[in-house]
Amino acid sequence: MNVSVYDCSVIELPKITDRSGNITPVEGIRNLPFDIKRIFYSYDIPGGEARGAHAHKTCHQFLVAASGSFEIVLDDGTNKRTVLLNRPFYGLHIPPGIWAAEQGFSSGSICLVLASHGYDEQDYLRNYSDFITYRNEIKQ
Repeated sequence: MNVSVYDCSVIELPKITDRSGNITPVEGIRNLPFDIKRIFYSYDIPGGEARGAHAHKTCHQFLVAASGSFEIVLDDGTNKRTVLLNRPFYGLHIPPGIWAAEQGFSSGSICLVLASHGYDEQDYLRNYSDFITYRNEIKQ
């Protein structure tokens, strides 16, 4: 599992347009490369605040700017890449083994997260030096 920031992909979701408003359905394995086991969202984030700043060992995540915009800084221990999310029908797939931090939230933004696993604290790498050690171990 030697993933890089280039394995993180922006995926366009279906968009059903109607004069009374749009809807975007997400059906797990049909629209995403994993089945959805957990959904959560962050909101009321003060402008300029950063969130996230962690990696997962086994959990895939898919982030959507359900409202507003924000950037995700991706890091694989060697390369960094920044992705802007600002449309509710595009999302970013982050596979396990990638350090991700959200930043630059616009006022009123909502970060929707669809995850492949339920919450498990043991799956998180919250310290960057632990992340680098983990990355070096999985390369061997």
